[in-house]
Amino acid sequence: MNLQKRKDREELERRIPAMPWYVDKFINYKLPDLSPSSLLEYIRDYEIFLTWLMGEGLTSASKMSDVTLDDLERLHMDSVDHFRMHLATKRDHANTKTTISRKLSSLRSLFHYLSQIAEDENFYPLLKRNVMAKVSVKRTHKPKDTAAKLEGKLLQEQEIIEFINYIKQDYAHDVATNKQATYSHELNRIRDCCIVSLILNSGLRVSELVNLNLDDVDIKKRLVYVYRKGKNDDTFKTPVYFRQDTIPDLEEYIAQRDTRYKAPKREKAMFLAIANGKKEGSRMTKRAIQAMVLKYAKRFGKPYLSVHKLRHSFATDYYLSNDLYKTQEQLGHASPETTQIYAHLTDKTMAEAIDRRREEA
Repeated sequence: MNLQKRKDREELERRIPAMPWYVDKFINYKLPDLSPSSLLEYIRDYEIFLTWLMGEGLTSASKMSDVTLDDLERLHMDSVDHFRMHLATKRDHANTKTTISRKLSSLRSLFHYLSQIAEDENFYPLLKRNVMAKVSVKRTHKPKDTAAKLEGKLLQEQEIIEFINYIKQDYAHDVATNKQATYSHELNRIRDCCIVSLILNSGLRVSELVNLNLDDVDIKKRLVYVYRKGKNDDTFKTPVYFRQDTIPDLEEYIAQRDTRYKAPKREKAMFLAIANGKKEGSRMTKRAIQAMVLKYAKRFGKPYLSVHKLRHSFATDYYLSNDLYKTQEQLGHASPETTQIYAHLTDKTMAEAIDRRREEA
């Protein structure tokens, strides 16, 4: 099991005892099909909902575990509308439309299970009245809309090579007067270049990079083996291809990984960092990789770039030479609908390429 899934499962087990018994029953029902990370999101959504119920006086319970099925059956549509409004106007952190839809979908799943699937000892549904069945949850992001938001914020064609070369060479010139930045870059330049090159030549997620081990990389076959997001089977890893272009970067990093980061023999992580006050390297964190990409992106003149946008950049470029289903498989998308954003993104790219060829002719 990868590190993030292990942490999420531990966190899930820690939080479940605070839930009502029927939520525990629902989570166990979903456990074979969903990852610990997805189930943890459910629990967080239910914590918000149950806390709101108590705060609004819609239950006499003083703690979440005591909220009864009767409390859920007595809810009216007005209550659901008020909860939706609560999510949209939270003082500390107002939720986006996407987040609100997801939280309502979490509730719909729970209520559907209690009213349509789970039974009591007399074979009657646990929940006799399901108010959430009346709630429609609209899809807030269509592939075309997502593509429109990404347009102009990705690396295209030659820029992919330029960004990798910038990390490898030109960044040092830009920070030449900053001793600390120069030292950090000299220490981590090869590693950072390898990480960015791997994303831009394979489309890996940041979580997949973090969990990558040294023995998961097969340079001869141009494969890395990763635990794919959303797959609850931790018995095997999925092979993901990377382009030939990233081989020199991988070979250079692997050759100096142990000595540069003083890697202990027990450390299996592919990408290492030496934390402040530590003498030995340890697995890089998700936050460290995200901060590293942003640091270079700002100096490169594209401050909106992120790890995920590097993944999008690869996917857009890859889709130009492949079909929807090959792109879906390469990226590890559960549905081709998610992959369709690259069809919209590449429409304009292909049109511009045709115009360029016409001008050159």
